[in-house]
Amino acid sequence: MIGVVDEGYVERVLDLVEQVPPGRVTTYGALAEVAGGGPRQVGAVMARYGAPVPWWRVVRADGTLPQSHGERAREAYLAEGTPLRSSSGALDMRRAFWDPATGD
Repeated sequence: MIGVVDEGYVERVLDLVEQVPPGRVTTYGALAEVAGGGPRQVGAVMARYGAPVPWWRVVRADGTLPQSHGERAREAYLAEGTPLRSSSGALDMRRAFWDPATGD
């Protein structure tokens, strides 16, 4: 976890998460590339401060979430029309990924 809270860093991460469009997802690593730090630092920010933002739009690089988030996130994906793989129901990262560096 983050030892000393850098409020500017927290705000950068949360601001980026708020920019992820409905129906799209990004990764901890992609956010870290823009906000600075690493994926674990982004994860720490999300764990501590991410409840008010669309946290389900931030996933691991393989497109998964921690299991504790799975059902609530799936409901949000279905409501937003996030692309899922028809074969497995998992996120279709090729179609769903949003790049915070480019906004696309």
